[in-house]
Amino acid sequence: MATEASFEVVTAVLSSEPISVDQAIAAVESETAGAVVSFSGVVRNHDGGKPVDRLSYSAHPTARKVLDDVVAQLVAEQAQAAGADAVPPVRIWVAHRVGPLEIGDPALVCAVSAAHRGQAFAVCSELVDRVKAQVPIWKEQFFSDGTVEWVGAGE
Repeated sequence: MATEASFEVVTAVLSSEPISVDQAIAAVESETAGAVVSFSGVVRNHDGGKPVDRLSYSAHPTARKVLDDVVAQLVAEQAQAAGADAVPPVRIWVAHRVGPLEIGDPALVCAVSAAHRGQAFAVCSELVDRVKAQVPIWKEQFFSDGTVEWVGAGE
């Protein structure tokens, strides 16, 4: 009898508090993980050739549920594809900031641990892409010239 793939979602949150890669990595590390892959999307000081001073993220009221659904769908697909290869468990941590952020602040942080690096990289990369494409979070950018621009998730 084949063992089913095992996935554990350690954290999937929208946070008004600071988030960090160190926090994410520590949460998914385990003695059974041969690989921990992380991603930190940070606020940069430019966009489209214009200097950015700061930004703010706003989430639609359904964003938390959408985040949960995105993670659950990814886990279901990955578990089916992995079969018995995901034992010991693949552990997932993801958080997206909401509210005001400064240059250099992490806005989206993900970490995935797995027995092998290929699976950890694949799950982390796919998770980042899906969160950015599907979770209804909007970025308000404040440029140095005084202009403001809204950028919507899923564009």
